[in-house]
Amino acid sequence: MLNISLLTWAVTIGLILALLAVDLILGAVRPHRVGFGEATAWSVFYILVAVGFGAWFALRYGGEFGTEYFAGYVVEKSLSVDNLFVFVIIMTTFAVPAEHQHKVLTFGIVLALAMRAIFIALGATLLALFSFMFLLFGLLLIYTAVQLFRHRDEDPDIEDNVMVKAARRLLPITDHYVGGKLTTRVDGRRMVTPLFIVLLAIGSIDLLFALDSIPAVFGVTEEPYIVFVANAFALLGLRALFFLVSGLLDRLVYLSTGLSLILAFIGVKLILHWAHVDLDHRVPEISTPVSLAVIAVVLTVVTVASLIKTKHDPTAKAHAGSLRAHPRPADSAQEADRG
Repeated sequence: MLNISLLTWAVTIGLILALLAVDLILGAVRPHRVGFGEATAWSVFYILVAVGFGAWFALRYGGEFGTEYFAGYVVEKSLSVDNLFVFVIIMTTFAVPAEHQHKVLTFGIVLALAMRAIFIALGATLLALFSFMFLLFGLLLIYTAVQLFRHRDEDPDIEDNVMVKAARRLLPITDHYVGGKLTTRVDGRRMVTPLFIVLLAIGSIDLLFALDSIPAVFGVTEEPYIVFVANAFALLGLRALFFLVSGLLDRLVYLSTGLSLILAFIGVKLILHWAHVDLDHRVPEISTPVSLAVIAVVLTVVTVASLIKTKHDPTAKAHAGSLRAHPRPADSAQEADRG
């Protein structure tokens, strides 16, 4: 078992909060359009921070735990790219001005970290108390993988989000963004701005992603500390990565297929672990180095295949994937005509 002192926990959380504070200050004090050079610099910085932490962690606690960290980081980083698809859809749907996208992304990452911290604590407690939770987590990931593969050529319908629909119905909303404010007063009446609805949409989407990503990373490590830092460092680089690759996301046409394969693989790994512990120790398990190799190969293959596909077919466009079917515009129009 990994023994992490309270001091190490405190220093780690302090480092993460400090990095978040820098993002918040940049987004709130100096709202601006993030250029390619700035996005590249920040992306490289966050990757170096994550790799540097992993090197220290492996030297301090051993190569096995270091491998688990890097495997968890790669899993969360690959899943975070799918987050980027949804962020792009949200920004487009609500026409978020470029100067406010930095703030939206940073707040979205803060919300994601907070919810993941809660799910990590809950997941670790459940796994410690009930070993059959490995089976349930595995089945959840396989179900998610199947649904994602079935609807890999679709995008989530943001306007159909329950929280967004409820907010539109219950809250007075201004027609325009008001200088990046969440609320404002119009003719003496307190109203929320579209930016508030955007944050609500991102927060609810983050909750859904946490339901998948936490069981996925528990599939490569059972250590709550590793799960937390892998999530944190993967999410911290998400803001810069958004501005760096948002123009390239449309070319990753096979990403949803690759993510569905990764989720299914980790689901099988969790089920084999449960069977090994609860049923028969002769049931084989999948080691962390093998998991890391499989994940890396899948991501490499889908990235190369996507670039080849879009090179030969410029009309091909990537989709974020969805866990359930949504009516197409033509179908909606037909239903409206019948109504």
